[in-house]
Amino acid sequence: MPTKPPFYITTAIAYPNGVPHMGHAYEAIASDCIARFMRLDGYDVRFLTGTDEHGIKMLQTAQKAGLTPRELVERNVPRFQAMVETFGLSNDDFIRTTQERHYASAQAIWAKMEANGDIYKSTYSGWYSVRDEAYYAEDETVLNADGVRLGPQGTPVEWVEEESYFFRLSAYQDRLLAYYAENPGFIMPEARRNEVVSFVSGGLQDLSISRTTFDWGIPVPGDPKHIMYVWVDALTNYITALGYPDTDDDLFKRYWPANLHVIGKDIIRFHAVYWPAFLWSAGLEAPRRVFGHGFLFNRGEKMSKSVGNVIDPFDLASTYGVDAIRYFFLREVSFGQDGSYSHEAIVARMNADLANDLGNLAQRSLSMIAKNLDGVVPEPGPLLADDEVILAQADGMLEKAREAMAAQAVHQYLNAVWAVVADANRYFAAQAPWALRKTDPARMATVLWVTAEVIREVGLLVQPVMPQSAAKLLDLVAVPAEERGFERLGPENRLPAGRSLPTPVGVFPRYVEPEAAQS
Repeated sequence: MPTKPPFYITTAIAYPNGVPHMGHAYEAIASDCIARFMRLDGYDVRFLTGTDEHGIKMLQTAQKAGLTPRELVERNVPRFQAMVETFGLSNDDFIRTTQERHYASAQAIWAKMEANGDIYKSTYSGWYSVRDEAYYAEDETVLNADGVRLGPQGTPVEWVEEESYFFRLSAYQDRLLAYYAENPGFIMPEARRNEVVSFVSGGLQDLSISRTTFDWGIPVPGDPKHIMYVWVDALTNYITALGYPDTDDDLFKRYWPANLHVIGKDIIRFHAVYWPAFLWSAGLEAPRRVFGHGFLFNRGEKMSKSVGNVIDPFDLASTYGVDAIRYFFLREVSFGQDGSYSHEAIVARMNADLANDLGNLAQRSLSMIAKNLDGVVPEPGPLLADDEVILAQADGMLEKAREAMAAQAVHQYLNAVWAVVADANRYFAAQAPWALRKTDPARMATVLWVTAEVIREVGLLVQPVMPQSAAKLLDLVAVPAEERGFERLGPENRLPAGRSLPTPVGVFPRYVEPEAAQS
């Protein structure tokens, strides 16, 4: 049972106007890793993902495909659900903004904001990006060489004039700036925080929050010719999934405010400016943290259908294995920064970090236990200084991991674990238990016990990243399912002597190029 407070983590729900790409999978994998880490560390975790299915972008994509918007989402959403399953997400809920529960929630928060005097009707005239589903001020747009006006994300904008409901965003400028100052960890990483503070400090205009030129969305309560701005609709999913508007619902009382929204850096403004203001207007608390991760690039180039370098995440999972892909992106990319990937980089990580460093250490040491000690965990003799050092390093992994994960520095958490893996390999090579087998069998047994204990601790700590592979590794050192939480790390929970181990098998196979495998 969880022994620590509730922890609510969400991904930015995906926009299913196309098929899933690696950016979707990356965000989902990182969020899942954080959720799994917190669960294993004793927290009461609730993890949400899902799909954001409304807006003019969906309508236009459907029209081009000769479909209704409903037909489009029913065609595409199962692929996103399959991605969640393929990459082993441990989410507790999968929300869809076309669900009845969400219509009730979005209309309820609108009514709360209206009752608070923060919504009024006027006329909107300005620039709108369909692709971003965002309104931009004149000075945020530029004309390119072809005379096309672009927004700050480089997407085309169009001039819109129509009757609209507005949200009094300007009234929340001072409160937002005060909240940022009082809660410096609310927006991370720091570059995203600086970007948002600069934007809000420059002055906030009231926000257009309804459209009348299309009908694919949630109708405004009492005025159904108006459709809610897709971001009022989409952002509300985070509380819909907790039972809102029933704020007495057990889920809502336990998990709101959210501890962490994991999003792409391109939608930081919606989550760190609009969303807190909407919540405050409705009498609710703002989330504790919004983390804007970076983009992924294929060999350093931005992924684009026109360039032909968009990689299907299902293909990556099939080619390299789910856990290898999870490990690669979480170790290779500094979470919060942009990252790049390539076949060569993935293979290098698989073969060096997984097959050689961790896999080979486990296979060599456990094979020696199987061959020389009848497959039974030995009773260690007196520990020498080298033994104490490597065990202390293994024991120290959890605190370093916690510190890194508290700042969502997933890559640093893995760096800390693999530093111990590297030291354990050096320890094993220096102790040379294969030589001790003849000269000092008791010392050999101690070295093998120490190594197996380090493998146990590493196996426990890599569960959030590689759940399937970690489970296999822990099976090899006979760790029961009920002994796989982080509370089992440390000197008071050592690998017990006398435990029978299964026949060791390789957990992390080397990647061999298909041509080489056939030769």
